[in-house]
Amino acid sequence: MNIEAMAAIVTGGASGLGNATARMLAAAGAKVTIFDMNAEAGHAAAAEIGGLFVRVDVADDASVAAGLDAAEAAHGTARILVNCAGIAPAVKTVGKENAPHPLDSFAKTVTVNLIGTFNVISKFAARCAAADEIGGERGVIVNTASVAAYDGQIGQAAYAASKGGVVGMTLPIARDLAQHKIRVMTIAPGIFLTPMLEAFPQNVQDALGAQVPHPSRLGKPAEYAQLVEAILRNPMLNGEVIRLDGAIRMAPR
Repeated sequence: MNIEAMAAIVTGGASGLGNATARMLAAAGAKVTIFDMNAEAGHAAAAEIGGLFVRVDVADDASVAAGLDAAEAAHGTARILVNCAGIAPAVKTVGKENAPHPLDSFAKTVTVNLIGTFNVISKFAARCAAADEIGGERGVIVNTASVAAYDGQIGQAAYAASKGGVVGMTLPIARDLAQHKIRVMTIAPGIFLTPMLEAFPQNVQDALGAQVPHPSRLGKPAEYAQLVEAILRNPMLNGEVIRLDGAIRMAPR
């Protein structure tokens, strides 16, 4: 898909992987709308790239519908969707004093990361399916999973389950949307230098990066965005999950 002049939506686009992706899309000539819960960071990010910000809760029906309405009013029917919104709590199945994992915490993680991703996909795809074809396709969806979907660590039961769900639904959704000529791909990043990791001391960042076989460092958000661009531009990439992780396989902790 040609990116120039296309309307694009990036969830979680106010920071981290989503922000790098929004910047890449804007630099390639796309008309970008950022969905995020952080209004201050979202407005700032959108202003920097000449895009639009809409405060959207991806797990809420009405919020996503309103966000898509606003994006469409500003930029036309979106043809590109990149799902980066997510949360990553760390809670053990049995915690201190043998306390069980709070069910509401598990449910919230799955609701945001998995149900929220599907919520945006289905609503985006319904609109995209009604649009005209451009160059033999109507749209491209890129989701964000995690290597935790395969190598979940201690304390990542909820996170790994939610990201495993994103991996598991990639192929069936791609098959569902093939008749509409909408492609669906997922990226499973390893350890990337996101705002959460940037808050860690440098020695901790270095220790995490040293776990990566090659290149032995933390991933850069721009490298995630680079893969998104390659997916958008290559029409044969569909229904697959790509690990972007420097060959790391996560240890238990």
